[in-house]
Amino acid sequence: MNQSVSTVASAHPAAIALLRKPSVRNAHPLLRCLLVYRTIPGRFALALGLFVAVNASLTWYQYLVGRAVHDVERGRAVARLPDGTLDLHVAWAWAAVLVGIAVARAVLQYVAGIVSLWTGQELLFRLRDSILVQVQRLDIGYHLKHGVGEMVSRTTRDADKVRDALISFWRNVIETSLVIASSLGILCWYHPALALAPAVLTLVGIGIFVRLADRLVVLDRAVSDSYDSVSQDLVEGVGGVRVIKSFRLERARIERFDDAVRNFVEYATAALRYSASRIPWPQVIIALGQVWVFGLGAHLVATGRLNVGELVASLLAMNTLIFRIEGIGRIVQVFADARASAARIMDFLDADTPIVGGSRRLRAGSLGLRLTGVRVKARGEGEDILRDCSLQVNPGEIVAVVGATGSGKSTLTALLPRMLDPDGGTVAFGSDVSGWTDARSLELRDLRRRVHVAAQECFLFSNTIAANVLLGSPAATPDDVTEALRVAAAHDFVKDLPEGVATFIGDRGVTLSGGQRQRLALARALLSRPSILVLDDSTSALDALTEQNILHAIRALARASGEPITMLIVASKPSTVRFADRVAVLQQGAIAAEGTHEELARSNATYRELMGIDDAAA
Repeated sequence: MNQSVSTVASAHPAAIALLRKPSVRNAHPLLRCLLVYRTIPGRFALALGLFVAVNASLTWYQYLVGRAVHDVERGRAVARLPDGTLDLHVAWAWAAVLVGIAVARAVLQYVAGIVSLWTGQELLFRLRDSILVQVQRLDIGYHLKHGVGEMVSRTTRDADKVRDALISFWRNVIETSLVIASSLGILCWYHPALALAPAVLTLVGIGIFVRLADRLVVLDRAVSDSYDSVSQDLVEGVGGVRVIKSFRLERARIERFDDAVRNFVEYATAALRYSASRIPWPQVIIALGQVWVFGLGAHLVATGRLNVGELVASLLAMNTLIFRIEGIGRIVQVFADARASAARIMDFLDADTPIVGGSRRLRAGSLGLRLTGVRVKARGEGEDILRDCSLQVNPGEIVAVVGATGSGKSTLTALLPRMLDPDGGTVAFGSDVSGWTDARSLELRDLRRRVHVAAQECFLFSNTIAANVLLGSPAATPDDVTEALRVAAAHDFVKDLPEGVATFIGDRGVTLSGGQRQRLALARALLSRPSILVLDDSTSALDALTEQNILHAIRALARASGEPITMLIVASKPSTVRFADRVAVLQQGAIAAEGTHEELARSNATYRELMGIDDAAA
């Protein structure tokens, strides 16, 4: 497993490693899901052994019923004694034996059902765990390309479809296979010809089912794709409810959602119509086997090659076979759905991220950063986002980056914790004294612990304020949390809340203002004690005075700790850039100028335009 996967905690690394193993990637997607049973071999063997015992006892039961009927036929089960009374001890003995076997089978079947359900749920748990790990593992580029609706669909509907197949695996695959084998086996035991037609008809019926499944898979794939659109519209409708209401888009969004649902229903109806019109035919074909057993069996009884008890046992076996195979239609539907869903899940699990961590760790102490000739390609057509971009920030230095909208500022900040990698050039950390280390050679966990980016659009989880801030350092003390809130100018408004840091803030912090969310995000970042703190316009919602207080508090905190924090600030306000030691102007994907605020205000027209400085005043 590569190092980028190992950075994500998981309860079941063996399952993840197995699913992503190169030797199994060419296997059928649904088979790959079932291969997860290899990570729990003991439970798998126990469940399989119980089902073998259950079905072996069924065949034995049918055989004994045949023997009992034959005793009745010969007059042994119920005999008339010389005094005219009936001797029922043989009949009672048969009744006791058959009831005992039925009770034992019931107990075995109950235990087998519990064990198979337990085993299937464990497999599903490991599969879902693998999906979540992959969601966290994939780089930002993948998530930008694939919508949230698609992610939700694959982890809910697709996983549920696979779950149905996995839970049905024991009864509808293992047990059905054992029933077919045992039923045909007892027919062949009595007379090979009895098993001939049922075997052929069963193979023909199953072959038809398999051919139907291929078409059902195609139909269900279309259903799944249309469901993605439903999920995406639902997610956007909930997440963007404020925008929708502000621009009076309710009717348009409802109509769009209705169209997506209608499209989904049409595909789902087509799949159901196809299965309902074709699945009964193989069942009729297989049922003809009972006619064969009855007709040939009666002939064999008449010619003395089969007794009545054996004929009854044969009909019971054939009836069991038909009863079980009648459910194959449902099995085919379940597994066809699961095949399509498993393929979508495996496509997701097979997606690779180009961001793979190395083995080196950053040295202790203050760090600087250096970009050398960095180039980042634009998706699709258009100019590169960054091209020949070079910038050095020394340990403890505070540098502001300014640039027009779309100049690549956020792309530049995403390079530092390796949320994305450059297509050319290098990103390195260290100093001129200790040397520079290429970011690609560093452990991702260590890099992202030491380099933290606080973005403008900060994300808060639906939890308490304390839980959100503690994400920066789960082991932090309450005093540490209070200090981080104080430095981020969040302590005053937090203490005025009804429950203080224990206040529940709702989905994405919806109960807070934009400025309050930004201050909590800053507190979370500060609690992690980063060596390099990147503020990607993360104070945009704050007034100039609050922003200055926060920046000065961060600098004071760094000095008090004895390890100055290196800061890269993406800024758009003069009050922010004045705080920096140096300012870099990002223009057309490259650093076009560097200097202090005063120097650039005098010498650089682009900078004056960005900062809104009048040429005459400069």
